[in-house]
Amino acid sequence: MALAQHAAATSVEALKDVQADPAPCLAAAGANDDDKTVDLCTALIDNENTAKADRVKALTARGDAYARKDMVDRAISDYDAVLGLDPTLADSFNARGELWRRKGDRPKALADFGAAIKLNPDHAAARANYKSLALELERLGALMAVAGKPSFDCARARRAVEKVICGNPELADLDREIFAANARAVSEAEDPHAARALQRAQDVFIARRNAQFGRPGYDLQKAMKQRLEKLNGVDGH
Repeated sequence: MALAQHAAATSVEALKDVQADPAPCLAAAGANDDDKTVDLCTALIDNENTAKADRVKALTARGDAYARKDMVDRAISDYDAVLGLDPTLADSFNARGELWRRKGDRPKALADFGAAIKLNPDHAAARANYKSLALELERLGALMAVAGKPSFDCARARRAVEKVICGNPELADLDREIFAANARAVSEAEDPHAARALQRAQDVFIARRNAQFGRPGYDLQKAMKQRLEKLNGVDGH
């Protein structure tokens, strides 16, 4: 009787030491079956007999599945767990950075791309992500710096229409966008004759704006929007 109990106890202990099989989880991930990946990898992640390396693979696979299912917060949580288990994985930092970027948290995304590059300076995807995001942040910073400012120096504004544009951020933005769209259209013109014609059209718009502003029925904002729409139609943007 004692021998039988000892044998049973030994069998239970042996079963506890059997490592969980990662194959089903990884096979589902390889087949891009997201629902099956989530189910099978969750079972593997929750199994106390899962080896650390297999748990990392399962979390990564489930995180990728969540990302494809547009469950970004859950995907980020899985990558948090991955990096908690192994903070040396450049691919995981890059993947989490892409998720933060999708979520709109640019600072965290940039930090993760930077961490991936620090771990692996030759990580092409992380370097490309870091560069594009840095340029995006630079552009946003530049836009914020000029927001509400027209194309001309308000300190030198003399005409009533110019003073009104300077005092209205929306009109100021429109003026700056018109100036930029016209400059782009002129620079991309097929020949000098076309470029001169485009610039003359802009000069006529400014002259008409200055002359008609303040007259009954003249809508400055409407006129500016129509001019911008026409310019954007000309240069194809």
